[in-house]
Amino acid sequence: MLVLSRKEGEKLVIGDNITVVVSRVSGNRVTLGIEAPTDVRIIRGELKSQDAELQKVVPIRRAATVTIEVESLALDKQAM
Repeated sequence: MLVLSRKEGEKLVIGDNITVVVSRVSGNRVTLGIEAPTDVRIIRGELKSQDAELQKVVPIRRAATVTIEVESLALDKQAM
């Protein structure tokens, strides 16, 4: 796993067509903006088990915003 530190407003570029930007950091929450082609599905990790059901959903947006609780990331990291 690659672990990177980013400040608010900074971006990560994945491949040629996916951009992730740290939109806001507030307390233990991080809000991410994700720009990707419509054929790239973006789902929260806890929904991965429902993946088959999500494949039926037709994407209507090219960008998404995700909020992640930093504490839950720390707990997941400790479990590894």
